[in-house]
Amino acid sequence: MTGVLNGAFETIGFDALDGRRLLLHRLQPRSGVNELGPVLMIAGTSVRAGIFSPPLPRTLPRMLSDEGYDVWLLDWRASIDLPATDFTLDDAAVYDHPAAVATICAVTKRDRIKAIVHCQGSTSFMMSIVSGLLPQVSTVVSNSVALHPHVPKLMWVKMPLAMAALRPFVTELNAQWGLHAPGAVPKLLNFAMRAVHHECNNSVCKMSSFMYGTGFPTLWRHENLTDATHEWLKGEVAQAPMSFFLQIQESIEAGELVSSDRHRDVLPATFTSKPPQTDARFAFVTGERNATFLPSGMAKTFEFFDAYEHGRHSFRVLPDYGHLDVFLGKNAATEVFPMIIDELGKD
Repeated sequence: MTGVLNGAFETIGFDALDGRRLLLHRLQPRSGVNELGPVLMIAGTSVRAGIFSPPLPRTLPRMLSDEGYDVWLLDWRASIDLPATDFTLDDAAVYDHPAAVATICAVTKRDRIKAIVHCQGSTSFMMSIVSGLLPQVSTVVSNSVALHPHVPKLMWVKMPLAMAALRPFVTELNAQWGLHAPGAVPKLLNFAMRAVHHECNNSVCKMSSFMYGTGFPTLWRHENLTDATHEWLKGEVAQAPMSFFLQIQESIEAGELVSSDRHRDVLPATFTSKPPQTDARFAFVTGERNATFLPSGMAKTFEFFDAYEHGRHSFRVLPDYGHLDVFLGKNAATEVFPMIIDELGKD
């Protein structure tokens, strides 16, 4: 596992509430610092928990550990380090996140934890927490997208066309097809990607952009990455199932997250129809130049929470940052991470 199992992390297997085997990776506080309690970090789809540990001198998990936090990185069912599955965000909201939080609380003997959630790790976590399934969580830092997935206008055209054309033929999209395209449809997508994306020589980077938006690139700003991180990303982005993309398409069209039909006994059809069932404080963060999900979506989610508890929650737009470079950027350790640590400390 690239970026996680480097000797400092302890890996703990546990079962989601439907029995699927998941992983947590624990980095305990640096010796001699005050214990600040557990913080759970959840990445998005098509990646692994190790995406938070790029080849940089200072990563967010390490800085949190140095600060005194007990850091836990989650490989949920979207992780590329686990067997691929035909999941929806609802599955993670109902099965994965409650089980992960309960496991952390049991191991640490703590009844409250904090969380840093990104992209679809954030959307699925938000589904869970506003539905009252995560009462142990006291503070959440959410990056890029939460309850309102707003996307660039071109995606309103691209996504439904792509879903209609591809769903009969493939069960997933995979950024690794930029390197190895097995079959006719992956080869066709590889050809189309190479025809329109000329922004770099990293085929996984370009296929990721082709899959997830309309930017050149989409998931990060090239100028924010070191050459080593850009090269490392070749092995860090892979598959996501069509079931996930279909749910996101429906949510984009609705202007907010919608649940699938799998868990209507637990989750509402939409997640803003009633007050959030949580007492957690939220810090919403996004990059000003986010080409995957527009900052207007995060502003909308902030407004929803602020309407119920005015002045308690926060919203920040990070100048010159995009989507995932908030965690991978060469200057993130000085420009972003101190702000995240500060938000975690506000109870």
